Amino acid sequence: MTPRTINRFFRTVAQEFGGTATLIITGAAAGSLWGHIRPSQDIDFGVRLDHRSPAGWERFQAAVSRTVQRTGIQVNYAEDIDRWSSLSLLDYRRHTKPYRQIGTLRIRLLDPVYWSIGKLSRYFDLDVDDVATVLKRQHVPVDPAIRIWAKTLRVSPRSMSLVQFRSQVEHFLRTYGRSIWGSRFNADAAVRQFHQAAGIQK
Repeated sequence: MTPRTINRFFRTVAQEFGGTATLIITGAAAGSLWGHIRPSQDIDFGVRLDHRSPAGWERFQAAVSRTVQRTGIQVNYAEDIDRWSSLSLLDYRRHTKPYRQIGTLRIRLLDPVYWSIGKLSRYFDLDVDDVATVLKRQHVPVDPAIRIWAKTLRVSPRSMSLVQFRSQVEHFLRTYGRSIWGSRFNADAAVRQFHQAAGIQK
């Protein structure tokens, strides 16, 4: 998925829809726009229509369906992308960056750390590579990342997913921390910081 392909998709949506909305790109498409381009078959995004109504949502859905038919690009979208997982994306709508205005659509990117929550919860090889590359290229500091991951663990509903998320964050810090944040990165200290911020009692 390249920026050119993503732009073409949303240009077509804007033409088909005609209404105004804010879209928040996440998933592999966001990774591409943050500078990590890899093969991907779809675009994931959140939708906030300016004029919310059942009829407006139907018009938007119809516009996206026509765009999928015209472009061959598959999509996954929702009014609230926080509902895609049992792990909370926290106040993600307040943590986006402007990408561009395309027709009547305001396109924004989910902040790299908030975007990484979903990736670290799945933890497939491609997801991990996405996170490591984007955090490094965007020069994301380690401390805010740890605080946000810990808050996700702290406030999400109790489930087995939290056990997996904790383990995967710990593995990520130990395995990829130095390559992202440099040779002075201390994995043991970072994991302790994560535990403390998450309220984990050892």
